[in-house]
Amino acid sequence: MELSALDWGIIFAFFAITLLIGILVAKKSGKNTSEFFLSGRNMPWWLLGVSMVATTFGADTPNLVAGIVRKDGIAGNWVWWAFLLTGMVTVFIYARLWRRLGISTDLEFYEIRYKGKAAGFLRGFRAIYLGVFFNIVVMATVCLAGIKIGNVMLGLTWFETLGITGLITIVYSMFGGLRGVIFTDFFQFIVAMIGSIWAAYFIVNLPEIGGMSNLISHEAVQTKLNFVPDSISNRELWLGAFIIPLAVQWWSVWYPGAEPGGGGYVAQRMLSAKDEKHATLATLFFNFAHYALRPWPWIIIGLASLIIFPDLAVLGEQYPDLPADMVKDDLAYPAMLTYLPAGLLGLVLASLISAFMSTISTHLNWGSSYVVNDFYKRFVKKDASEKRLVLVARISTVIMMLLAAALSLVLEQAKDAFDLILQIGAGTGLLFILRWFWKAINPYSEITAMVVSFLVAAFFFIMERAEIYVFDGSVKLISGVLITTAAWVIVTLLTNNEKYLNPEFEKRAFSDEGKFHNMGYKVLSIFLSVFGVYAALFGLGSYLVGDPTEAIYFLIAFVICAIALYLCWRKLFEKVVSKTGFR
Repeated sequence: MELSALDWGIIFAFFAITLLIGILVAKKSGKNTSEFFLSGRNMPWWLLGVSMVATTFGADTPNLVAGIVRKDGIAGNWVWWAFLLTGMVTVFIYARLWRRLGISTDLEFYEIRYKGKAAGFLRGFRAIYLGVFFNIVVMATVCLAGIKIGNVMLGLTWFETLGITGLITIVYSMFGGLRGVIFTDFFQFIVAMIGSIWAAYFIVNLPEIGGMSNLISHEAVQTKLNFVPDSISNRELWLGAFIIPLAVQWWSVWYPGAEPGGGGYVAQRMLSAKDEKHATLATLFFNFAHYALRPWPWIIIGLASLIIFPDLAVLGEQYPDLPADMVKDDLAYPAMLTYLPAGLLGLVLASLISAFMSTISTHLNWGSSYVVNDFYKRFVKKDASEKRLVLVARISTVIMMLLAAALSLVLEQAKDAFDLILQIGAGTGLLFILRWFWKAINPYSEITAMVVSFLVAAFFFIMERAEIYVFDGSVKLISGVLITTAAWVIVTLLTNNEKYLNPEFEKRAFSDEGKFHNMGYKVLSIFLSVFGVYAALFGLGSYLVGDPTEAIYFLIAFVICAIALYLCWRKLFEKVVSKTGFR
């Protein structure tokens, strides 16, 4: 498709502003690793919260959601909506604990929680396992989305798409560090939200669709509008996308951005906050915006695509140059954007580019922080200067980007990668929740969970790729959870020995409050925030699908939860102010 001069002008302006931000903060970010990876531990909650939301707004996310809606309807999104429970547990129990430890990466936790050679091995191994291998898989899914968007909307080859966007992302990630990532995230998130909302509005009013009322009354869309799957007409969806995510998945599965107990780039943002209160507020805002505010434009476009592209055959005919194995439901989102007019098309393309760059830049900075702080400095060169460490971080940034681009060429669609990542993390989540409170958990518990979950995921992956046997998704997830959880619990009980417990851990993590200080208010806050965010999500959804009465009921529920949460919030922090001053 042809872009107008206005479209190109908007895109080039976006690139210029992004690069300028990275260059402006480069000098300060390059001073030391604390500045490069944690922006001096002085970031306010609102910047960190927006940065978390922008990071999880990858170029693959709209594709993923639109693909889910086409296949399973709005209710199919429970496969990721269920992670809200994980997020709110992190907000009210773990955010303050992470910030209180005062560490540089969440992997330093291992040598604070445990002691001995096994703790050091665990830290170094996970630095490579998560920071390099797992991180590259996540970035590859984002690159895959970028390839599809570049091909569908601009006619670019994979090399041209990743070459242009990857180079610019590498430049500001290398020089700006986390500070550059956070500031560009703020700018990119604004662009991305304006673009997605405006695009949804325009697409709904296309002549082929004829407005929101015609959209929701169309026979191809009506069966996709339920917020909760029907247990009678679609039992498989009801179990796989609703019951299992809410009953099992949220506490048992590790997934980037929704780690049980916090971790990864979410922990990195909490560690860079001004204090415990800012860490908690940032994570709370992130969960509200991530689940309640952001999904509906993508959902609406996914529904609209069912009218324009009723099946994959029609979609594939539209783009004959795209490899057949890449013509999946997630292609519908960029395909729908080709209907946008000049100006708006440029803005939306800029928003998708911003989504791509914000996610990739965060993963590059986060992954290189593991490589530098938890592997290179810890095991390779302990006396390395700050200047050398920043150099290693920049080199690892380039290498990881190249590996992610290469891996993206063997993936087919966003949902496949999403399911694979879920399977690899299946069964490890409960350990990450309990390790703060159950003394018996030790390095061998974590090593067992990590190895067994990976082997189970590899078994299912190989069996299906070799076309030996295709397993049901729910069977794979439940099997992974049961096998992995049983394995690490058994190892924990067999190796229960206090020689692995670092006596300094509880003193640093819980201060003089005690492990279960204000736990009643924390649990109540979790329930209030979960119900409140779901009320906001479905209130907005009810209004959009033409049920204002139901929307008002959800709004009332949201207001009640928000008021009650405010009262609990005061209880949660009143004693911390007097004792710790929000360290």
